[in-house]
Amino acid sequence: MRMPAITTRALRKKFDAPADNGFFGPGSVTWKVWGYPTSITCGFQRSVTIEELDPNLVAAVEKSGGIWYRPRNRYDRTLRYFALMVFGDTETTARAADVLVKVHSKAIGHDPVTGGTYDANAPHSQLWIHMTAWHSNLYVYETFGPGRLSEEEENQYWAECARSAELQTIDPATVPRNREEVRAYFEEWRPRLSGSEIAQKTAQHLLDASVVLPDDLPRWLRPFAVGATAMIGRQTMATYPRWMRPLLGVRQSRLTDAVVTMASKPAYAFLARVPAAQIAVLSMISPSTVPIAAPRILGIAAASEVTMTPREAQARYGLDAPAQAHLEFRAQQYERVFGQQQAPSDAGLTESQELIGALENGNSATAS
Repeated sequence: MRMPAITTRALRKKFDAPADNGFFGPGSVTWKVWGYPTSITCGFQRSVTIEELDPNLVAAVEKSGGIWYRPRNRYDRTLRYFALMVFGDTETTARAADVLVKVHSKAIGHDPVTGGTYDANAPHSQLWIHMTAWHSNLYVYETFGPGRLSEEEENQYWAECARSAELQTIDPATVPRNREEVRAYFEEWRPRLSGSEIAQKTAQHLLDASVVLPDDLPRWLRPFAVGATAMIGRQTMATYPRWMRPLLGVRQSRLTDAVVTMASKPAYAFLARVPAAQIAVLSMISPSTVPIAAPRILGIAAASEVTMTPREAQARYGLDAPAQAHLEFRAQQYERVFGQQQAPSDAGLTESQELIGALENGNSATAS
């Protein structure tokens, strides 16, 4: 199904051309996979629910409380950052990654499950988040989208995943580079995963994507939107390995998995062919992501065809590699939390608004 040229043309007039092609560009496998509509729905939901099985991560999530009192805002800001990572121009994305280190510096504390401590900037924690996101988006692309990549494309995808890791505190050398290494990585993590009460509670909350719907959604549209978000939850559950479902506290039959998968493929194929529909869905669930993703969805050429690695961008824009960024500020946060038993500073969170999204999004239940 082709969109009328006038509709696409009118949409293109609403968005500015990106400054450059970021870290991947139009020929990348990353744009192919993350640009498919599965990424903004069940791909994102799958990654953020599986993440909760890491006791350190779920302890940080529970301490912040954000997903409970500002779910729409948290979803919006997180999805915007992922969109920047994949589609954003080099300077904006590098600066967003830099300030995210400061945001994560307040996510430190004691882990009640393991008895240890957690630090959202710890490389192993960052790699877990990174891998669940990249693996989930590829997995749902293969399950509900066009199907499995060629071996060459998949190897390129994981090489691009390693490149993107330079935006985090991760050592890129630790990132798996092919399907076998990815499987080994998740198998290695399996004994560390915990289906704790809070992990299950958090994952099940995040599976209800209706919490991110806007308050001002037209009354006639709400039943359709709620039905669609319920379907997304079913899609996500259909992609969980059988062994993982008890850890997450979810159940779904193999028959339901099969029916959901069969029914979802045509819907995603339709969205993939209709840019206006993709942008409409994105506008509903993550409005601040639209200016980042829409130009790529609509095929708006960047002002410059330049691409570079994150390390090149960090050097060009005068930024430290994330592992070495804001060390003094991070040390101050440690002293406040572990030394003085005080709450960490919100300075990084406040500073992040310009790049990652406002801390107010208009919903009374989601201000943060």
